[in-house]
Amino acid sequence: MTDIPHDADARRAVAPVICYPTDGLPVADMQFYAKVRETLTSVSRVTVPPRDAAAISVPAGQFLRIHSVEGSQVGDLNLFNANDLSERFYSGKTRALHGTHVTTGERLWSSFPSMRPMATITYDTLNWYGIDQYGGSVHDVIGTRCDPYTGRLLSGEDYHHCCHSNLTRALAAHSGLSLAEAEHHVHDVLNVFMCTGFTRDTGQYFMKASPVRPGDYIEIFAEIDLLAVLSACPGGDCSAEHSSDAAACYPLEMEVLRPADGTLDRWVPPTKNKYDLSHGA
Repeated sequence: MTDIPHDADARRAVAPVICYPTDGLPVADMQFYAKVRETLTSVSRVTVPPRDAAAISVPAGQFLRIHSVEGSQVGDLNLFNANDLSERFYSGKTRALHGTHVTTGERLWSSFPSMRPMATITYDTLNWYGIDQYGGSVHDVIGTRCDPYTGRLLSGEDYHHCCHSNLTRALAAHSGLSLAEAEHHVHDVLNVFMCTGFTRDTGQYFMKASPVRPGDYIEIFAEIDLLAVLSACPGGDCSAEHSSDAAACYPLEMEVLRPADGTLDRWVPPTKNKYDLSHGA
């Protein structure tokens, strides 16, 4: 069976089929969000130090902007239901529905069994980038997060300011959980501002210098009460390496904005997934 079949070329030429056609997804009303955005007022901000992380609460119906403020810097974002940490961002299903990278008009979905839109991307100053000649694009949901376990496996050394550890410390500090309890909740991320893709020859995950500039931001609308935890990656712009102190790193900023009273009167928060949980039993 390992021999090349006579019809190998024909088998390779079979057209692909989209796994999850999205025609049935609830449509994001971007005209509505655009109108609401005209009334925004900043209510809170937090600075995320280089090679560290911070957390901020975003009530349902408000907006979160992640800003580049000093230099080219990527961030690893975890999102939680602020009232139930077991409901958290599901990067794999978001990728299956929207593709390897996300931008304006697409949604960030939560984990089973709730599986609902946690947030809608309402503005992205980097949506001009598109897909480059290498297959790279920005804001990926394919990478996991740099972590001390893979670092130890590959280098034999311990590094404590990778994104996984940063997120763990920040979540523990915000929630009052122990480090061990907090780590259980840290999950695969939205790689904000990170430019990534897969190599055409070997299919390996690659990164390249982020195109982000000071003043760029990505903005999301909180469809439910959110807790956002963001790490300023030790890789800086991820042009060369991560999980080390070699790269130039810069702070990021998270800002929460509130729309004017009355502008959300026709908005309805998403309910939890309607699957009956019987699993055929």
